[in-house]
Amino acid sequence: MIEIKNLTVAIEDKQILNGLNLTVKDGEVAAIMGPNGSGKSTLSYVIAGKEDYEVTDGEILLDGVNILEMSPDERAASGVFLAFQYPLEIPGVGTMTFLKATLNAQRRARGEGELSTPDFIRKVNAAAEKLEINKEMLKRALNVGFSGGEKKRMEILQMALLEPKFCVLDETDSGLDIDALRIVSGGVNALRAQGRSFLVITHYQRLLDYIVPDVVHVMSQGQIVKSGDKDLAKALEASGYAEYRTNEAA
Repeated sequence: MIEIKNLTVAIEDKQILNGLNLTVKDGEVAAIMGPNGSGKSTLSYVIAGKEDYEVTDGEILLDGVNILEMSPDERAASGVFLAFQYPLEIPGVGTMTFLKATLNAQRRARGEGELSTPDFIRKVNAAAEKLEINKEMLKRALNVGFSGGEKKRMEILQMALLEPKFCVLDETDSGLDIDALRIVSGGVNALRAQGRSFLVITHYQRLLDYIVPDVVHVMSQGQIVKSGDKDLAKALEASGYAEYRTNEAA
């Protein structure tokens, strides 16, 4: 379970999150929607441990442990995963090299043995097939020359291999056509499990047609201001964010 208590965050002396409170239960898929400038991406970055953000108050508890006291790599080892809105290209780093190093680092952190090369290749190929990832992609540098949809599939592949406890998807639908959205969403849905929770950040209800949330939260001015079931997302799609908009930027 993830519990965020009174989270207050600033960047460059500008306060973005204002005592935010949020709970995501084990096995739950929670969606956060809201207008631009409400602090959604800031929340995802702070959970993952991105630098430059100043946490002035509050806690983020993962199974009762405050991850704000951990480095980003320690958070990842504890089970936190962030899928970026715009995944980075890393020239010179082979995709398979990256995946093997990351997976084995996580296994060591969990006290598990490293995978042999044959076992690793079998595991990657099985996951890649489900996500319709061409094997030629796996031979290239990480995300270099990939389309937007290919980059998002690669992130879901990483998530499938790492098997995190808490997955934050920051506008995963950004830049995806319908086919890519279907494939990526299918990969996410295949990973839904009692011991794994998701926080899905999106502007648009269409993603939630594919990844159906258990609860929807509306964020405005750095706080959760309304919560409901999946029908709340449909209501927002129909009425827009006019009542929640501010002039602040996240």
